[in-house]
Amino acid sequence: MPALKPTQFAAEVIWLGRVVSGGEGIRSEVIEGAFASFDGFDGEVHGGATRPSCVRTKAQHPKGTTIRNVRQLSILSEEQVAQTAAEMGIAQIDPTWLGASLIVRGIPDFTHVPPSSRLQAPSGATLVIDMENRPCQFPAKEIEKEEAGFGKLYLPAARGRRGVTAWVEREGDIRIGDKMTLHVPDQPVWAHLEEARAE
Repeated sequence: MPALKPTQFAAEVIWLGRVVSGGEGIRSEVIEGAFASFDGFDGEVHGGATRPSCVRTKAQHPKGTTIRNVRQLSILSEEQVAQTAAEMGIAQIDPTWLGASLIVRGIPDFTHVPPSSRLQAPSGATLVIDMENRPCQFPAKEIEKEEAGFGKLYLPAARGRRGVTAWVEREGDIRIGDKMTLHVPDQPVWAHLEEARAE
């Protein structure tokens, strides 16, 4: 039996972007399509096979340690971005403000898809979901530039809706309109999860 099983769920790619090197903040630019290489999207500031460790891994590594880059791409769902905007009381959130790589639709509670799940495009390009991407101040700053007074509302509204980070397992093209099949690990939830979190 395969350890990863395809599901009936597919993530339709409705938006693509990249955060370009040398730009200010986290704002991304719109792209029509991308070749997902083992380093991520070409020209993406978060690309590369390795990256310096940051605050997210401070319990494991001194800041700046070279580690494997499992944060090449930022993927969010259209549904959860809309929910975040509604809770903030604004009409919409432009994906460029979020530093997004992909916006997808069609997978419920997308932010909580199990880590190590795969999204596979028709080209064969396969993205491995690392984990939930927690809200941070960078998108809040971009929102504040466009919707003055609302940036401070982003973090609480985006909690549990910020999407996931991912890395490229198999190279290939990703295009607007692609239906990326969701594959999930054939593994039950660890029985000691709550006990471990209490430590």
